[in-house]
Amino acid sequence: MNYNLLEEMGVGNLDLTYLFIAAFALILILLIVTIVQTIRIGKLSKRYKKFMSGKTAKSLEQDIEGIFEDNKFIKAATEKNHKDILALYRKLESAFQKVGIVKYDAFNQMGGQLSFSLALLDENDNGFILNSVHSAEGCYSYTKEIKNGLCEISLGDEEKKALDIAMNIALED
Repeated sequence: MNYNLLEEMGVGNLDLTYLFIAAFALILILLIVTIVQTIRIGKLSKRYKKFMSGKTAKSLEQDIEGIFEDNKFIKAATEKNHKDILALYRKLESAFQKVGIVKYDAFNQMGGQLSFSLALLDENDNGFILNSVHSAEGCYSYTKEIKNGLCEISLGDEEKKALDIAMNIALED
């Protein structure tokens, strides 16, 4: 009885040398993959041993619980900071943030430009204009209320300039 496996598979005329070369190449590739995986497992094992050195399951559990507690504390602190920042922004909206000042000589006789118009506005362009007029007889001051960048009372040239400066409106001279 003559039994030939290659003929049974339908490759009876195939040279065995090619089969051995293919098998050798496959074995070589598998050997390289095995070496690479062994090196990776070795590195991972070293990292695991370093991580677990001196630790028991109980101490590791305590460390993890500590991390979760720290995380909760950080989240709470972050939320509080966020609320505080929002509160500060709300307070700053009504604080005077925009300033415009124009000095002038009210009566063209005093010299030194002792009179001035001062505009103080918040973020929403609400505030007032303080006008101080200096004359030989004395100094007179008055205010005009500004709402949304507008005044119900007519503004003088210097007051308008001070308001434009505070609102950052380009002045055309």
